[in-house]
Amino acid sequence: MGPSKCGILTTAVTVVYTVSVLAAPNVTFASPAPAPAPPPSASASSSLPQRTDLKAVREQLRQLYHDAAVATEAYNAAEEASEKQCARIVALAKENIKLQEKLAYLKGQAGAAARAQYRTGGLPPEAQLVLSDDPEMFLDSTATLYQGERATQGVIGEIARAQKELERNARVASAQWQKLEAQRKAKAAAEKLITRQIATAEKLESKLEKEEKERLAKLDREAELMAQTAWLNSGIVKDIKGQASEAGERAVRFAMAQLGKPYVWGAEGPDSYDCSGLTSQAWAAAGRSIVRTSQEQWNRLKRIDMKDMRPGDLIIYFKDATHVSMYIGDGMMVHAPRPGRAVTVAGAGSMPILGVVRPDA
Repeated sequence: MGPSKCGILTTAVTVVYTVSVLAAPNVTFASPAPAPAPPPSASASSSLPQRTDLKAVREQLRQLYHDAAVATEAYNAAEEASEKQCARIVALAKENIKLQEKLAYLKGQAGAAARAQYRTGGLPPEAQLVLSDDPEMFLDSTATLYQGERATQGVIGEIARAQKELERNARVASAQWQKLEAQRKAKAAAEKLITRQIATAEKLESKLEKEEKERLAKLDREAELMAQTAWLNSGIVKDIKGQASEAGERAVRFAMAQLGKPYVWGAEGPDSYDCSGLTSQAWAAAGRSIVRTSQEQWNRLKRIDMKDMRPGDLIIYFKDATHVSMYIGDGMMVHAPRPGRAVTVAGAGSMPILGVVRPDA
């Protein structure tokens, strides 16, 4: 994978952060929290079949790619969180630059007031009245002096508030950087797991002869067709009569324009996609920003009864919501299936459906 958006942004803001935030006094920084351990995967370490039992091979590949999808969702979630964390850190850095400038200005005002008091010799107003050659002018200047004293006290109060604000921001920024580091480690752990799962699957497939690969692909098609036929025979498609919204039509057009582009985990286009990268970018093109991962799309978008489904809606698959497609009508969907495959059109019921969500509800 290439450098993340957040990684580039973090590098750019580090110098600003160091100067404007860490310079605040009396602030300590804790060690980053340990990254969460990657989920165990029995399939990644399992041995390859001793004989070419294609059904067993197919099941093992299915599990390997499913585990890779789970890790991909974890990676995508950490990436999305990192980008938000970076934005918060940048905002804090900018705020602290303004506070530093304000503090410098206030200190300048306080210094000017102190120099003015020094020029009067620090004499109390009564003594200055006795020594004055023009009492009336002195009384006018005394009123000004009192106003100046009050203004000076206000400046000192503002300085104290600005310093406290800097210290508070430094503590907040410290916590944000700890979270960012934890997210970085979570991404690295997920990336390692994804790479291992895909490598194991590719190694398993590489042991198959050409004829066996063709038979395996046929088994996949047959299983998908059987699932789609059962879904159609349930009569559900006859009840689906919803028409796409304008935004839904735009999202479908975008997704269909990506046909043939390869699945790459963590990818959001324009040359490759993973499943939720495709759906989130399709809806972004339609003018609606949605959450990045299929699990968050399931958790946070409005759920729709299947009979009310319309083109542009997202279909979430598997009990753990680790795959997502976009419904395009007539019982079909478009999706980015898995590593080694490309964006394609398939039967909407060709995988176990968890539910349906609507981005523009």
